Amino acid sequence: MSAAEAMLLVVAALALDAAIGDPDRIWRHWPHPVAWLGALIAAGDRAFNRAGAAVSGRRLAGVAFILLLVTVSAAAGWAIQRLALALPGGSVLLALLASVLLAYRSLRDHVRAVRRAFATGGLPAARRAVSMIVGRDPERLDEAGVCRAAVESAAENFADGVVAPAFWLAVGGLPGLVAYKAINTADSMIGHRSERHLHFGWAAARLDDLANLIPARLTGMLIALTAATGGGRIRTALAVMWRDAALHRSPNAGWPEAAMAGALGLALAGPRLYASGPVEDPFLNPEGRRNAEAADIDRALNILSRASLLHAGLYGLGAVLIWLSR
Repeated sequence: MSAAEAMLLVVAALALDAAIGDPDRIWRHWPHPVAWLGALIAAGDRAFNRAGAAVSGRRLAGVAFILLLVTVSAAAGWAIQRLALALPGGSVLLALLASVLLAYRSLRDHVRAVRRAFATGGLPAARRAVSMIVGRDPERLDEAGVCRAAVESAAENFADGVVAPAFWLAVGGLPGLVAYKAINTADSMIGHRSERHLHFGWAAARLDDLANLIPARLTGMLIALTAATGGGRIRTALAVMWRDAALHRSPNAGWPEAAMAGALGLALAGPRLYASGPVEDPFLNPEGRRNAEAADIDRALNILSRASLLHAGLYGLGAVLIWLSR
């Protein structure tokens, strides 16, 4: 697959994801590919993560497992890609398969559900809706807390659910995309600091940080450049992103979240309460409003809508430029 073909594949996959998403009628009857990856990771956790092993042994086992997981995932992606391209209409089929591992429409629908819940069921309904996309304790969130959580989730998940998988699809075709999803899923399952996974999941967490290094910063730029659609200013969003991104506990999540904070004039992140306990983080854009409103969710969705179009347009432009340079 040439570089131009890879760029066009990304554009087609992004368009299909935006148009179709993940139809429930399909995934009610068939396991989603991410569920397959999750089952593989859970099996590896049970087999390789021995509770009685020394710290060094558990960390080494985690390194070996994540390398095996990426290799198997990439090999599966390569086999599926080769099979798809050997069939009539294989390029369309490949784009459809790739779109399954992108999550723009799913993200938009889940964030929009929080906004609609305020109108239909008030704060209790909004708490239930936001619990589907964030890990913090929803019962401890007031209206502003629910709105901030929805906005933060929109920004962060746009990075690792859309921009990052599209980036690795462009770089490595379907093998690159499947490998990235395996890394990202492993990070969410075993990359946290629980007693069981602190050492075994170390490699998964560090590899996920590396895989998202470029995409997270690209996402921040996309959000900042479309800040006007949310009522903000590009210059302000860029300034807040550059200044505050490093304040986030994640080396990557701070970029899209700080850009969104600057674009909307909100103070995001800050102290939060998760099921695992409280997190005392500084605010991103601390001079911004902390009393976020439901209307701010609409503004964030407007930004994501335009950012997604700009995102696809960049890959389309890249394909044209590569074709013209031949």
